[in-house]
Amino acid sequence: MHALPIVDPTEVEVLRSAPQASRGNYAFVSLGCPKNLVDSETMLGTLALDGYTLVSEPTDADFVIVNTCGFIESSRQESRDVIEEMLELKRQGKTRGVIVSGCLPERVGGDLLKQMPEIDHIVGVFGRDEIGKVADRFIGGLTEQRELFRPAPIKALDDRSRMRLTPAHFAYLKISEGCDRTCTFCSIPKMRGKHVTKPIEMVVQEARELVADGVRELILVAQDTTYYGMDLYGEVRLTQLLKELEQVDGLDWIRLMYLYPVNFNDELIETIATSKRIIPYLDMPLQHINDQVLKRMQRRVNGDQTKSLVQKLRASIPNLVLRTTFVVGFPGETDAQFAELKDFVRETRFERLGVFTYSLEPGTPAIKLDGRVSQAVMDQRRDELMALQQGFAFEFGESLVGYELDAIIDEEIEDGLWQGRVYADAPEIDGVVYVTGEQVSVGDIVPVEIVERREYDLVAVAVDPETADEETAALTHHDGQG
Repeated sequence: MHALPIVDPTEVEVLRSAPQASRGNYAFVSLGCPKNLVDSETMLGTLALDGYTLVSEPTDADFVIVNTCGFIESSRQESRDVIEEMLELKRQGKTRGVIVSGCLPERVGGDLLKQMPEIDHIVGVFGRDEIGKVADRFIGGLTEQRELFRPAPIKALDDRSRMRLTPAHFAYLKISEGCDRTCTFCSIPKMRGKHVTKPIEMVVQEARELVADGVRELILVAQDTTYYGMDLYGEVRLTQLLKELEQVDGLDWIRLMYLYPVNFNDELIETIATSKRIIPYLDMPLQHINDQVLKRMQRRVNGDQTKSLVQKLRASIPNLVLRTTFVVGFPGETDAQFAELKDFVRETRFERLGVFTYSLEPGTPAIKLDGRVSQAVMDQRRDELMALQQGFAFEFGESLVGYELDAIIDEEIEDGLWQGRVYADAPEIDGVVYVTGEQVSVGDIVPVEIVERREYDLVAVAVDPETADEETAALTHHDGQG
């Protein structure tokens, strides 16, 4: 989960010029995944264009917007907790109103106002582009219509000209919306609708806009990245999109996230393997390896197909880092099936791995399945799998010690000490590299020598680019640019 505190307007990158006269002040809280973050950034851009002023403290705001997550119960509870925190400020007279947007209202509908009647307005996922109108209604004291829901669009929403919450040098680029998969445990299609591809031309234009604003790393996100293009072009076109993005001048790294384990054809794999800008990092949620569990999950891929794909990716893409996630405790999962999953993790040695315990989600088909697994057993299985994975993650970190790698610098910790990431680390979810050096700035991509592993993180020393070892390029299979 990607959670952001109250947004500080001094830290966001403005891609729109807001009008001089302010129609009101607002604070903003963004919760949830990177796809939701893009929605937050788009709403911020819309409000800026409509004349509203972003402030860092809700106590200085006419109203607060909370863009929520509704994926699983723990994320819904986090959203409710934040909403309640903002409502308490309203009760104390420290802010006038609270507007709630995003996946939580989309998931529960008007019941949210019944559960939390002090909320002033709720806005569903697909009402985000009308957030300025909702703000106008609040400022104008119009209370007879407090809900705004729109049907899922048949065309992808436009995310260009947004106000970014990420640092200037990296950005999330959403290439599609919604999902056509019917995984029995997942509620995303109910909240985000069917898969809708953003046209290649629009994605490329957005990428150019972001690069012009200082972005060096683009992180491609979607609910189902490898399905890109099917609805719009009648065939998957992720390969064609990537080839177009490679031509964007000034772009250094392209990172691929949320890759469903199908539609990996030879051309796509070769494009990733030979690219100068697509880094060898693939986020591919697999969920399980046992055939019976996968069938009950309705994943439409079996264990042998999954293993063959992983082997092919490893053989074809030099220095590949694989991130995946698994669900333990899915209804009917036996000790033997969990043991099979552990064996697969042991054999594959994923560099990056996350584990979720199964969440019983209302409205999903899995809720009707028999064989419920107790929470205690689910927790034990999660802990076992993470303990196993920890050793492999540490071994991978140790294997990088002594090599020179490019690192993108995310922030300055103190004078001469910086925090960054190598190609193996996506923001928020993976480790970091602590870099010492003088000729370094935030947003730089600099060669560093890895000198130590500390838990999941690395310690490195900046290297003079003129004397950087050729291993920098070798380890990332590119020419030093990622």
